[in-house]
This record gives sequence, structure tokens and C-alpha cells, in this order.
Amino acid sequence: MTWTRALPAALAVCVLVLTGTASCDAGDAGHKGKAVSPSPVGKVLKDTDEEGRHYREVDGKDAPEVGIEVQPDTDAGWDVRLTLTHFRFSPPDARATPVEGRGLVYLYVDGDLVTRLRTPGYRIPDNLVPRGTHTVTARLYADDGTVWAVDGDPVESTADITVSGAEGSPDASVSPDALSAPGTYARTGGRGSPDRAGKAS
Repeated sequence: MTWTRALPAALAVCVLVLTGTASCDAGDAGHKGKAVSPSPVGKVLKDTDEEGRHYREVDGKDAPEVGIEVQPDTDAGWDVRLTLTHFRFSPPDARATPVEGRGLVYLYVDGDLVTRLRTPGYRIPDNLVPRGTHTVTARLYADDGTVWAVDGDPVESTADITVSGAEGSPDASVSPDALSAPGTYARTGGRGSPDRAGKAS
């Protein structure tokens, strides 16, 4: 969806929702190239995210999916809303063991980790999205820190935010060409994922 805003800047938000799979968590097993123990849940791949966490491949049938929608809020920040299918958040005391359809959502802005989520909503402060175009990515991780993946691609969704204009008006409006795509899923092979650099050849 495209948003325009005349606040600290006029903004255009384009929501692109990608499909995904399985669960996630804040654990760091398999991080920085460490060996990952075999698990009956999916198959651990050589591919990794930008921090060295391995992908955990699962079958696309009934695999969890994530969709993201980002909208400007009234306090100059950005409201993030996630749509999750076949996926549930792990409790804070969850063991660092992958469980099908469970885990955490890691939220990135321009490839930098902002937070690990256990709820479908979050507010991004405006200082993290200064003037320019930014990519907000929501990616699913398992409880052992591995990245849920389908067909070799991480399960994630992205939203592009363009911030421009001058300081001032707090008004926000939807442009005539706005698209609304919550709940819509389209595989794009992990497009927008900063960790594609870790993809093994």
C-alpha cells in the first residue's frame, strides 16, 4: 500500500507481502557458522542469514507464512502489523529447540535488526527511517535461531518506505494509487532480504 505523509516528511509506503514457512525464536544456535544439531523438524541448509544463522528448510505444504503492513502513525513513527498463517509465537521461556510452526519474528530496517517480536504489532521510531527509501523486513526464525525457509528462501515479507518532504504537518493520507495487500502472499524468493548474501552457491 502506498501512503503519503506531510510530517517530518511525505511518505510513500509500498507493502509487498512474501510467503514463508515454519517457526522461529531468538535463540542463536547455528549462529556464526557453528554446527547445527540434526533435528526432525525440517532440514538445516548451508545457506545463512547476514549474521550466520542457518536456514531450516521445510515443506511448503501448510508451512507458516508472514505478511507485513507498515503505516505512518500519529507520532511520526511507523506502525507495523504482521499477518501470520500456520505460525504461533514462542513464549519467552521456550527451549532452544525448533518446533514446527513456532518461533519469533525478527524485524529489520535496511538489513539492521531492530527487534525480535513475540506479538504481531510494533512501532518503529521515526529516527530509524530518515529521509530516503527504506526496506522493512519481517522474517521467521525457529526457537534455535535458525531461519525458516521454503525452496531455499527465507520465510519473510518486506515493505518499502519512502520518506521525503519537509518538517511540519502531521497529516497523513492515502494516495489514489494505494494498494492494500494484508493477508496476500506472493513468493519472491526472499527478495529484499539483506541476508541473501549468505546464500551458498
